[in-house]
Amino acid sequence: MEFIRTRIETQVMSMTGLALGQLDMENPKGDPGLFGPQAVCWQVHGDFPSMLIGGICALMLQMLHPRVLAGVWDHSNFREDMMGRLRRTGQFISGTTFGSTQDANWLIDKVRGIHAQISGTAPDGSTYAADDPQLLTWVHVAEISSFMAAHLRYLNPDLSLQDQDRYYAETAVVAERLGARDVPRSLQEIAAYLQRMRPQLLCDERTREVLSILRNAPAPSRMARPMGNLMMQAGIELLPAWASGMFDIQMSDFKRRLIRAGVNRTAPVLRWAVRNASVHRARRRVGVA
Repeated sequence: MEFIRTRIETQVMSMTGLALGQLDMENPKGDPGLFGPQAVCWQVHGDFPSMLIGGICALMLQMLHPRVLAGVWDHSNFREDMMGRLRRTGQFISGTTFGSTQDANWLIDKVRGIHAQISGTAPDGSTYAADDPQLLTWVHVAEISSFMAAHLRYLNPDLSLQDQDRYYAETAVVAERLGARDVPRSLQEIAAYLQRMRPQLLCDERTREVLSILRNAPAPSRMARPMGNLMMQAGIELLPAWASGMFDIQMSDFKRRLIRAGVNRTAPVLRWAVRNASVHRARRRVGVA
């Protein structure tokens, strides 16, 4: 049994930002980082299954913005290295949530530096820049709203509205430090923002290609392939109805129930197996059981 547990944990960890080996989550001792273990974002971001599902959903939502898509299309190697993109995104989220203050600040400065070098022209002739405050806000909201949706569906559907508001207020701090402006800080503000943004969104040939690339992304190993396929389907199923409509994704109620049941059977095994993720290391750093 221990062999199986270790094997599963190794596969899971290979998909996370810890696989990049650049952050020491266990030092310096006592440093709470930007938030500390009492923060709601520690609860939400500490669950690998729901974060993976939410991350897949978030990427699809983000790519519906034409200028965000243009920036990723022109300046990212995600088509050849989807796993690398997943790890780098995971490193930023886990590092700014659970990392030491120094590492969190380093990651924010690093991403700001990368964004400053990315600009161009979208197919419709509009210009884009990765450090555009409006684009940063869209990327942030698409991400955290997806993380919360996955958390409520697959981990804690009883999370209070007050704690949901706390989560959005906490994560807004990182978005603002990256340069985002007018960042929604509550559940109500998030819903209103998404409604306002819908007329600006577009699903075209390149957007659909991103979905195809996601669906065909290779798993880190043969052992992980069934779990990866299930999580991919769950991320697609998590999309809001209006976004599914834009992608022309049609799922029967029966298929949706199968996907959710599959995740609810698989996720407890992953949680049982993983004992050395970022949240566990950070808890050791701050002395919390």
